[in-house]
Amino acid sequence: MIALTQQEKTILAMIEPVADGLGMEIVRVRLMGGRRPLLQIMAEKKGGAPTNVEDCADLSHGISPVLEAADPISEAYRLEVSTPGIDRPLTREGDFGRWVGHLAKVELAMPINGRRRFQGVIQREDENGVAIELDDESELVAQVHEMSKASLVLTDELIDAAKASGGLPPQPDDENFSGLEVDETEDDDNNEEESGASR
Repeated sequence: MIALTQQEKTILAMIEPVADGLGMEIVRVRLMGGRRPLLQIMAEKKGGAPTNVEDCADLSHGISPVLEAADPISEAYRLEVSTPGIDRPLTREGDFGRWVGHLAKVELAMPINGRRRFQGVIQREDENGVAIELDDESELVAQVHEMSKASLVLTDELIDAAKASGGLPPQPDDENFSGLEVDETEDDDNNEEESGASR
């Protein structure tokens, strides 16, 4: 779930070595359409260590020349690099295990008994998959690769846990920080970059 489309997977393969060299991991890559597409990169320090604006800036500055050289997006686009936030997407094996006891919402790629969307408390993550206790006290067990979307649900308990661990990151929709953006603008001869915090 880190990358969904082939284009996103291509971009992921380009930027992962840069992130690894900075001691970071890519959490999610999304290319969202529009008149000027937005390439959103969510990343964090390895192991889920607290990640700050400077870390995002370092990653943005590291991957920008790689993307410029490879040119995987034909049109002008905006690059946004941010932390996953508290109600973070869960995209990788191991993500759920770090948040046992917290509320999550999951969408399956293939429905079970006609149902694709579930919400419940994470019980465990092991070789059998992710176990989530639903409101009716039944249990959903699914592998990460069987999911099309998953994320934590923002609760007071989740906020308290993030504060206690020192892992309360700047939020993508926080008024003080909404990611580091790089505008990929085009003129007749070449591409020029402007970087700065998005608003």
